[in-house]
Amino acid sequence: MGNERVRAKQRQPQADIGIIGGSGLYEMDGLEGTREVRLMTPFGRPSDALTLGTIDGIRVAFLARHGRGHRIGPSDINYRANVYAMKAVGVTRVISVSAVGSMKEAIKPGEVVLPDQFLDWTRRRVSTFFERGVVAHVAFADPVCHELSAALLNAAQAAGASVHRGGVYLCMEGPQFSSRGESQLYRRWGIDVIGMTNMPEAKLAREAELCYATLALVTDYDCWHESEESVTVEAILATLNKNVALAKQVLRAALPVARQPRTCPCVNALEYAIVTPPHAIPKATKMRLKLLIARHLKTVTRHA
Repeated sequence: MGNERVRAKQRQPQADIGIIGGSGLYEMDGLEGTREVRLMTPFGRPSDALTLGTIDGIRVAFLARHGRGHRIGPSDINYRANVYAMKAVGVTRVISVSAVGSMKEAIKPGEVVLPDQFLDWTRRRVSTFFERGVVAHVAFADPVCHELSAALLNAAQAAGASVHRGGVYLCMEGPQFSSRGESQLYRRWGIDVIGMTNMPEAKLAREAELCYATLALVTDYDCWHESEESVTVEAILATLNKNVALAKQVLRAALPVARQPRTCPCVNALEYAIVTPPHAIPKATKMRLKLLIARHLKTVTRHA
């Protein structure tokens, strides 16, 4: 496996679709012709090296969200660097694989959920690329790319998974699990699953004009379920290990979506989002965000 260290910048695309692996998924089987790229982005280093390769002829970039060896906690992940690095190698679609707890009886451990909404309950994380003299307001009413989610649904069904399409993913700060009071409150809110990592990842993907969808692997019932034991790391890992093989199968079956043209709104998420006039954006900020904003600077609206 080759290994290179480079500074992230606009280059020839090296990958078409990205996979961000969560707990239990630290590498992607089936990658051929692999090489590792260690990027330095304007926002720091990603969680780990990106592994680039092909699966069935499709160019894939894989990143372990917590780093190999699970070294980085959910609040310490450099989400901006992770998303920026995906953009820098040419990725246009990102599949996030995440372990979650179920907040509903009908969503059982071992099953798969494809959430279509998020509730950001985090407090410590930077959730935008736009700062230092530039403001952008992206539309986020529908945070998941429906085209990418549909591909995951078809792949999960073909793999024989018990899959739930849609639902609200609450992203808590962590790293502690919920208290029983919190868990009961979230249930009253109508939350479907709970996790610690999809925010601000999904927001940043939208700002980077990347299609984004989550393959959520249900590991437990959180701590609300009276007839189940309270959530423990041991129980989560036992279920997660069973789910990972299924997740890899689903991911491989979903990858052909990368060959299809993107017709979703994700493609032009920044078209009318940047409200700062180009002449007012500091030069250093323009350079820092060039990968994201260069093609939009001429069409910036002046909403004041």
